[in-house]
Amino acid sequence: MILRELFYIDPDTRHVANDLRYEPKRDDTVMHRDDTRKTRLTLKQLNELRKSSEAHILEQENELEFIHTMYAAPAPAPAQ
Repeated sequence: MILRELFYIDPDTRHVANDLRYEPKRDDTVMHRDDTRKTRLTLKQLNELRKSSEAHILEQENELEFIHTMYAAPAPAPAQ
């Protein structure tokens, strides 16, 4: 295993992060009409599915936090 496979550097922030999203350019599975057998998922594909799912969950949690702060009740004014 190559060390750079373990880490992903975000091009915008230049920090090390996990690349969790699905990328079509990495998907090289092409089905043909004469493929009659059921495809088997490899461990790599399962890992990518898991990472994609985790990224989706993180995005939903961040969105939910944002919505809570957006629609939260305003802080009470200090009594004078």
